[in-house]
Amino acid sequence: MTGSFWADLLLGITAALLLTWLALVIVLAIARPRGGLLREALRLLPDLLRLVRRLAADKTLPRGVRIRLGLLLAYLALPIDLIPDFIPILGYADDAIIVTVVLRGVVRRAGIDAVRGHWPGTDDGFAAVTRLAGLKHLAP
Repeated sequence: MTGSFWADLLLGITAALLLTWLALVIVLAIARPRGGLLREALRLLPDLLRLVRRLAADKTLPRGVRIRLGLLLAYLALPIDLIPDFIPILGYADDAIIVTVVLRGVVRRAGIDAVRGHWPGTDDGFAAVTRLAGLKHLAP
């Protein structure tokens, strides 16, 4: 009887993890940039990573924002992706999509000026990031 309990528990946990992963894939597919913006996001990824690192180190930003940015950096540093690279479109783009979603939250909490002040790239690159992440709509 106890063996059946543990097998059922393991099966339940596995099913819950699989459903959670599937829900995440669906959310990322919905949140992904459309058209050529995805390629643009992948091209801007190095500048976005430097931006996230700079924002995470900024002590003037709210603690919750810095914690989210730190967790994002930890996720990006992991060799394991939530979505394997062999999955078309989302495989290589999951990092760009997650960075975009986190940046939206940063702008909501800290403002567009904080993001602009730490942007390491060109003005055209920043314009692309604001377009990509929909940041202009979130600016006060």
